[in-house]
Amino acid sequence: MIKTRLVSLLCALALLLSAIPALADEGGDIAVPVLDNPPAFEIPDNEALAFIREMGVGWNLGNTLDATRDGGGDEMSIEGYWCGVKTTEAMIEAVHAAGFSTIRVPVSWHNHVDADFNISRPWLDRVQEIVDWAIARDMHVILNIHHDESPDFFYPSEACYETSERYIRRIWEQLAERFGGYDEKLIFEAMNEPRQKGTDWEWWLDEDNADCREAADCINRLNQVFVDTVRATGGNNATRYLMIPGYDAAPRGALSELYALPKDAADNRLIVSVHAYTPYHFALEESGTDAFELGANPQTTEIAGFMNDLYEKFVAQGIPVLIGEFGARDRDGNTQARTDYAAWYTFAARSRGISCCWWDNNFFAGNGERFGLLDRAKCEWRYPTIVEALVKYGGTD
Repeated sequence: MIKTRLVSLLCALALLLSAIPALADEGGDIAVPVLDNPPAFEIPDNEALAFIREMGVGWNLGNTLDATRDGGGDEMSIEGYWCGVKTTEAMIEAVHAAGFSTIRVPVSWHNHVDADFNISRPWLDRVQEIVDWAIARDMHVILNIHHDESPDFFYPSEACYETSERYIRRIWEQLAERFGGYDEKLIFEAMNEPRQKGTDWEWWLDEDNADCREAADCINRLNQVFVDTVRATGGNNATRYLMIPGYDAAPRGALSELYALPKDAADNRLIVSVHAYTPYHFALEESGTDAFELGANPQTTEIAGFMNDLYEKFVAQGIPVLIGEFGARDRDGNTQARTDYAAWYTFAARSRGISCCWWDNNFFAGNGERFGLLDRAKCEWRYPTIVEALVKYGGTD
């Protein structure tokens, strides 16, 4: 382990020193940075890690099928409730044409189920329609359970466990049945950011906190229910790749001693699922900095640090890791910084055998958390250099 960590530190230093930003032209145009000589992290030669590499760089259809509206109304109108527009095949084609090879399709189901958690046919048909648009373009697709955290559906505590298990089992029974004939390019993700919402530790796993330990244990058990439910349906689901989150899907949740991958009848078909809006002060914090610097500095060191830990615990042991969400919010003119960030982040991840999916919640007036790259109303890329950086450094070879 000491030797592995030393190799990782040396590789991280080489990666930091390799970041040389390209100079913008005299007109001040945004430019994709030049990042040379990626460090030689040793990536085990196995099918699962090759699969992650084939997934390349991904894009999230965020704030869309995952939107919720608990006040009632037409369930089919919820799709445009948060992002302002419904998905079209032209949008999926734009994502594909730009060079993204993976689309993550977050879906919230609780507004679309009956008392027995049976999913409404119109909603399931709509989800399948969007999945099919991506599959038809030979893309990888990630399908999940998203904003359904509630004691009425799933919530990681002992008091809510019986209902949570029933919900997870029933939703995945239906999804496994509906999509069972799809090949391995369709990936199932158990849950999105499972956590104890509304608590002081919602976004921070405290291993010494009894409630956190209880939550982590419940998440492990629900992940096992997910795997067992999908595998029991047979066919392609017997060997389908499945994504497994830890507490709130944070790197810390997966790196914790409390995290355990489920037992699985399939060999090495479980993917560690992580979200990382890092560094927080640049990527996510509302009042954070608009600057991101390449080279050896605390920002790049923070990214390299958590990626080193994921590499050592999982990738170096042959276990695949995928960062299903990352990104940096627009801060009114910091496009060059976001372009540099996109390049550096995917460059660092790719060198460690990890693939990433940018969180896109659409770009439209009034959207405070502006992660969106695609103006879906116009079906145009608002920040083409960020897209270029993502595809150049995170895409398939």
